[in-house]
Amino acid sequence: MSTTQYLFAGFGGQGILFSGKLLAYKGLTDGKNVSWLPSYGPEMRGGTASCSVIISDDAVGSPIVSKPDVLIAMNLPSLDKYEDTVVSGGMIFVDSSLIERKVKRDDVKVFYIPATKLASDNGIAKLANIILMGKVLAETNGFDNEESVNNALKKVISAKHSDMLEVNLNAMRIGRDY
Repeated sequence: MSTTQYLFAGFGGQGILFSGKLLAYKGLTDGKNVSWLPSYGPEMRGGTASCSVIISDDAVGSPIVSKPDVLIAMNLPSLDKYEDTVVSGGMIFVDSSLIERKVKRDDVKVFYIPATKLASDNGIAKLANIILMGKVLAETNGFDNEESVNNALKKVISAKHSDMLEVNLNAMRIGRDY
């Protein structure tokens, strides 16, 4: 049995919920059982946002993630709030463009990705979240099947924005290769 719990956290408008939905669809396309639970403050854009995703070989009993295996923190308040909740041996992904401090724990694997800067430098300023997703998938063996990633992106990118599919795939590759 394999179950992995993910927690995405940041400000509203950073694509936190989109990232979680992408990961959930990736799990579905891989034939896994999935739970996706978004949470955001009443302010929406600029307020806090988080998203819990569980991917499992077995049925998911509860969508609540209180002890994530993987934390994706896109702002300092999120890292401050959730760092201590990650299980020992887990992973923390930090957007080091926006978070200057280092993770205080030494019992987790930490990845510092300047996702916001990479997105800006590559002319895709709104895709820092997707760059982080590329790194998350690379480190959790989720990028082993690019067709599965492509299928998940097709599910979450609306028909209105279908021209963004290749741009998003490129952003994921930037994160994967960082």
